[in-house]
Amino acid sequence: MHKGLGIAFLLFAGFCTGNAFAMDLSLNDAIDKIVAESHDIKKADANLKKAQASLDVANSNRWFNIEGNVTYMNLVNVEKPLDSFNVKLPPEIGGLIPQLAGIDKMEIPDNIVMAGVTITQPIYTFGKIGNAVDSVRRAIKISEYSKEMISREVKYAAADMYWTAKMTDEIVALSKKNLDDAISARKKLTGAGRASRGNLVKIESDIATKEINLSDAEFNRDTAHRMLKILAGIDIDEPLNLTDSFPDSFVDIKHDELKNTPEWQVLSQQVEMYEAKSASQRANGYPTLAAMASYNYTTMDTNFKNLFNERDSQSAYWGLALKVPVFSGGLNRANATVDAMNAEAARQDLDKSKKITAEKYSNAISQYDHLRSNLKGLENARDLAAKAYKFSQDRFASGQTSAVELADVSAGLYQLDMALLNAKYKILMAAESVKKLGE
Repeated sequence: MHKGLGIAFLLFAGFCTGNAFAMDLSLNDAIDKIVAESHDIKKADANLKKAQASLDVANSNRWFNIEGNVTYMNLVNVEKPLDSFNVKLPPEIGGLIPQLAGIDKMEIPDNIVMAGVTITQPIYTFGKIGNAVDSVRRAIKISEYSKEMISREVKYAAADMYWTAKMTDEIVALSKKNLDDAISARKKLTGAGRASRGNLVKIESDIATKEINLSDAEFNRDTAHRMLKILAGIDIDEPLNLTDSFPDSFVDIKHDELKNTPEWQVLSQQVEMYEAKSASQRANGYPTLAAMASYNYTTMDTNFKNLFNERDSQSAYWGLALKVPVFSGGLNRANATVDAMNAEAARQDLDKSKKITAEKYSNAISQYDHLRSNLKGLENARDLAAKAYKFSQDRFASGQTSAVELADVSAGLYQLDMALLNAKYKILMAAESVKKLGE
């Protein structure tokens, strides 16, 4: 019996104190989890690795190239495919070559094996390889700065999601308190034995409205929490306890003139990448100087089994080769012009971005300062509304005011509570905007 009471007490205590097994989640933890789960950042990592691999491809053109080949051929006598090649020797050949004296026919080897290796090393390409490598290096920088841009966007979105979810928690608490106050007023009205029909109808209407507000607030809270858990990779059934609260005060943001951003770095690197590609395309019309070396081995015989016993020969050479493009139909010049125009377009985008982003950065700081300066006045208005509501409660309890006035004052206090909460949210997100746009 006592054991059953103990279990019941523990269950009741757990119910009263909320979900003791809820997962604590701070703002920094939420951002870290969302960044780790972000598909956009994973794609940015893949693009960066791809660009780094492309650098190896471009650099490979600097080094020597070795090509080996092995060829086996069997000569076929077209007139008599099953017979070997036999050549009838004129008598004078036998007289000239003592080894062939008395031989009127000679069999031509029809099994031939050739093997060789060739090495080619570029020496000077007039910037074709160097500019291509430089353009890939710029592409790597673009991938790095693009990843930083995406990371900032994801962190901003994570902070937005966290504070939105936290705001829905606060709205649920405000809506519940608002409803409890209305229910308490009804109890006071009916308990005093002075409940007029008009007051009862107004209070019941007020309670019904606030029940709907609480239901909507709980639905929005559950939706925001689910989205936060999905983005953070948390089990959808895991209850959350958001540990960070809206601050009571906000500090000054120290800032300087915006001089650089990841977006500007991306566009700047694009300009240099396209310029390097244009130079590389122009260099395709220039000569290429390369060193070459080759070794070849050849053996032949009428019998395949005796191929490597005799009748073999070796040869080798080395030297320099100058390859000069003569005519390409204007292909190189056209490709160079395309990349040059891409560079000009990126340069215009950079100039535009500098103006727009600098203005966004300045506006974010101005908005932060503006909202922060209004916060004190909003807090004073809310405190005065709270006092007015307390006065109305006291007057209502003594029968000196109606339920209509009490409901109006309560609604005004609720609206100011919501406005204060929304103002703090906007201040926090303005600070996140400054962080996202700044250096």
